[in-house]
Amino acid sequence: MRGEPSCPKCGGRVRTPGLFSDAWQCEAHGAVHPLQPVIPPSVEALGVATHRAKVPVWMPWPLPVGWLFTGVAYAGDDRSGGRATVVACSGPAPLGGVGELLLVAEELGVGLGARYAGVEGPDPAPYMRIDNRPHAKVLAAGRPTPLWNVMGAPEDRAVFAGEACGLWLWAIVWPEKSGMLLYDELVLTDLREAGAEMELLPCGALTPKLLA
Repeated sequence: MRGEPSCPKCGGRVRTPGLFSDAWQCEAHGAVHPLQPVIPPSVEALGVATHRAKVPVWMPWPLPVGWLFTGVAYAGDDRSGGRATVVACSGPAPLGGVGELLLVAEELGVGLGARYAGVEGPDPAPYMRIDNRPHAKVLAAGRPTPLWNVMGAPEDRAVFAGEACGLWLWAIVWPEKSGMLLYDELVLTDLREAGAEMELLPCGALTPKLLA
C-alpha cells in the first residue's frame, strides 16, 4: 500500500527534513518520527518492519486459536530506524464476535500508542493509576509485565499500558469487553528475535483500525 508518511500523533501531513531542520515536522506537533504507510499483512512485510525497528515488535505467540496477523506499521525513517511499532491481530472475541488487538511499542514521546488509544498523548503515564494493583499482566520477552488501564479512552475499546524492555507497551483491544484477552497473561514475543517460525504466521486482511 503506497502512501505518504504522517504524524504519529495526529495523522496529519509532515514536512521532510530540509535546509532549516534535520527532523520531520508536523504543523501541530513540531518535530516527530514519521509514521510510515501501513504495511498490509504478509510475512515479507513484517520482515521489513522488524528489520528496521529499534524497538520491540510485539506479537502474541503463539496466536490465540483462530487469530490472524492483520497489519503492521512503524514510526521512524531510514536514518533513525523504527522508534515505534504497531502490530495488529484479529480473531474470535472471548464473548463472541470479532476481537481486534493492537500492540504498540514506543520510545518516550513518540505518541503513536496514544493516537490509537484515543487519548491525549504522547505518553500513557498521566492516565495510569499505578498506585493500584495492575489490571492485567503479559509475559513480554519472557518477563512478567504488569499493565494498567488507561483512563479516558473511548468506550468502544479497552486500553492497557505498561513498561517492557525500558519502553512503553500499549495494548488496545476492540470491543471493550475483549480486554479479557489480557487477563490470561498473554505471551508476547519480540519478532526481531523470531526465527523460521515467522514463516508459519497466519495472515488475514488489513484491519482498518491501523488506518485510524
